[in-house]
Amino acid sequence: MKLNEMKTGGVVTVKQMELPSATMMRLKALGMTNGTRVKILNRKKSGSMIVSVRGTRLALGNRITEAILVGGEE
Repeated sequence: MKLNEMKTGGVVTVKQMELPSATMMRLKALGMTNGTRVKILNRKKSGSMIVSVRGTRLALGNRITEAILVGGEE
């Protein structure tokens, strides 16, 4: 599943990121790597989201959330 398909309050694990290298390097620097647990704090109908990654809140746009594959929703 894609990150933008998840519901608010869910906790998922990042499986794969299919992003341009600059964007992927930035997310990795912020702590979002394969195997990282992500909690969805807020989401907009446009697909943009606010997520919690390792205690840090990140705002991610629709193009980014569409390219992050996740699994294991709790």
